[in-house]
Amino acid sequence: MNCLPISFYRRPTVVVARDLVGKKLVRTIKKGHTFKLAGTIVETEAYGYTDDEASHARMGRTARNLVMFGEVGRAYVYFAYGNHFCVNVSARSDRVQAGAVLIRGLEPVEGIEMMKKLRRVDDIISLTTGPGKLTQALSITSALNGTDMTKQESELHIEFGIKPACILRTPRIGISRAIESQWRFIDPSSKFVSRKIQINAL
Repeated sequence: MNCLPISFYRRPTVVVARDLVGKKLVRTIKKGHTFKLAGTIVETEAYGYTDDEASHARMGRTARNLVMFGEVGRAYVYFAYGNHFCVNVSARSDRVQAGAVLIRGLEPVEGIEMMKKLRRVDDIISLTTGPGKLTQALSITSALNGTDMTKQESELHIEFGIKPACILRTPRIGISRAIESQWRFIDPSSKFVSRKIQINAL
C-alpha cells in the first residue's frame, strides 16, 4: 500500500505538518477516462485547537470545522475569502481534540497538462504555488470534504514520497492571529513554495 497509514496522522499536528513535506498528494478524476493528478508536497502549515488563535477549531465544533474534530487522515476542504478552496488533512495526537494541516504548495509530478487546463495557465510555476492554486489545479472542491485520505481508492489521498534534503520552518503566512507560531514547513529547494521569507533551519 502506497498511502500513508492512519497512524501517521495520530501524532502532534506540527510534527505531521513537517513530515508531510516530501509526500505525494494524489487526485483521481473519473470522467469517461481516469485522470491522475499528483504533486509532491513542498509547503504545509499546522493548525491546532484552543491553543491556536488562527485555527478554525479554536471556538469549538461547527458545521464547517467538524472534520478537524473527527477521525484523523480526513480531507478538510473549505471555501476561503469567497474565491477559492483550501485543502487540509486532519491530524492530531490523542491528547488534543482538533487539528489539521493545510497543504500550501505542491511540485507537480503527474497530470501536468490537465492541471494547466484546469488552471487555464501555461506556466508550470504558476500551477500549484499556493493553497487556492493547487486546489484548482487538482479540481479539489468541498465535494471532497471528509474524504478518507488514507485509502488508495479514495479520489484524494496522500502517498509516501521522497525525503527532502532539508526542511525549514517559518511563521505561518496569510493570517492575522498567532503570527509568531513557526508552524509553516517548506522544502527550500523547490520553486513551488508560495512565498520565501525569513526562515530557521530545523
